[in-house]
Order: sequence, then C-alpha cells, then structure tokens
Amino acid sequence: MEFKSLDDLRSIAEIKPAFAKLTRDQKINLWLSALDREPTRILQPLPEIEWIAPHQRAFLRADGSPLTIAFDDPALRAAGLMSDRLGDGLAFFEMTEAEAHDTLCSCRYGRTMTAMAAARRISNLRSGGVFSGLKHWVIQHWHGRPVM
Repeated sequence: MEFKSLDDLRSIAEIKPAFAKLTRDQKINLWLSALDREPTRILQPLPEIEWIAPHQRAFLRADGSPLTIAFDDPALRAAGLMSDRLGDGLAFFEMTEAEAHDTLCSCRYGRTMTAMAAARRISNLRSGGVFSGLKHWVIQHWHGRPVM
C-alpha cells in the first residue's frame, strides 16, 4: 500500500467529505427522529446542570439521557457527534448552556422523562423556537441575572 498525503490526493482527485455539514436544525431534526422511534422510552435527565462547576459541565453525562439517544444514532455520529457528554452535545447541536439546562436538566423533569417529553422540549431548539435570543434577553433582564 502506498501512502499519499491529502495534498497529493487533491492533485489527482476531487475529495469530498462523506457527509455534508448539517445545519443546526438538521441535527436537531435527526435527534428528534431518534427520540421519536421510542416515544415511551424512559430517559434520564442530566443531574442538576446548574450546580455542576462550570469547568466540569462539559464532562457531565447520564446513562440513558436524551444525549445518549443522540449518540446512539448512526447518522448523528457520522455527522460528528463525539459522545453523550454535555460539552459534546453543546458543541454539536450548537446549544447554549441555558438551552441545555431548559431541555436536559433534572430540575425540569424530575428523576425521569419519556423520550416524547424530551422531544417536545428539544423541538423548541429549532430556528424560531421558544429559545430565541429575545427570550433569553427578557429572562435575563426580568430576573436580573444570567440565565442558566
């Protein structure tokens, strides 16, 4: 087998990524599809995101969380989702910590949730959803503090 650098290959062939970059809405729609396959499945929320030290939040995960469902989906993994940890979910789905808190935290669901309940909240992440920048601005200024 002969080794060729990527630059060498580009000189003799057109190289295209296996998957085109997905938009945020496309990623979220794939996540919703994964959740919709088992709407009554019992999931675990992420435990009290707001109480985890900011430098440790990226590593937060829970077995059987909505992020686990996303990571188990082959299309989302192929598109670049690296794990079911909060930090990877934030980066991949282009979520703010406030959006993650509203959609994934145990303080919003209690100890468990159904995939259908998680999907309802996650669907609000799509463009024009409940989590628009204006909503965050209003909440921040209403409470006089940053939204978590």
